[in-house]
Amino acid sequence: MESQVQKTYTAFCGAQSVASGALSQVAVALCRKLKEDPHVLPLVFDDDTGKQVELDLRGTVAEVEARYADKQPSTQPASSEQDAPAKGRGRPRLGVVAREVTLLPEHWEWLASQPGGASVVLRKLVHEARQANSTRDLQRRRDERVYNAMLVLAGDLPNFEEASRALFAGELDRLERLATEWPDDIGRYLMRLASPETAPAKSGK
Repeated sequence: MESQVQKTYTAFCGAQSVASGALSQVAVALCRKLKEDPHVLPLVFDDDTGKQVELDLRGTVAEVEARYADKQPSTQPASSEQDAPAKGRGRPRLGVVAREVTLLPEHWEWLASQPGGASVVLRKLVHEARQANSTRDLQRRRDERVYNAMLVLAGDLPNFEEASRALFAGELDRLERLATEWPDDIGRYLMRLASPETAPAKSGK
């Protein structure tokens, strides 16, 4: 069984990075920061997605640490009934979920003629497509996480639009040059997220 990679988070107060690491470590650091200065407005980012997460920092440092020990905040909306698989369908113990697929008659005819039937063929086609597009998908997720954080941290800073174009064009050298005009901690964090060495987690979707 593969060990789960520990998710990391980064917290900012204004343009200053104040903590980075496991969720409980970041929460404790922010709790202490708020006790020193109750007027600071903390921003916490999921390093894997670049999205903001909300933390409950009320109480003592010990209470905050206990609240987030070995926990991850939920950043996904609750599944709707429409998205839920129908009961009694598929093979849930194997991770197989039944969903409706709409195809033209000639597509169904072709699938029916293949060894293993439609389900086997469709799973094989999806697997092959994921393998073929894995590099492109990884780059897309990396770009998205940088943009998510950049929009919040640098959306009002000079050259934001040009930096966005450089990001999505894959011109990391130009992005880095533009980011040097921003506060140091912001530029360093965004370039860390953009680095090919810090790949986002694989998406199961």
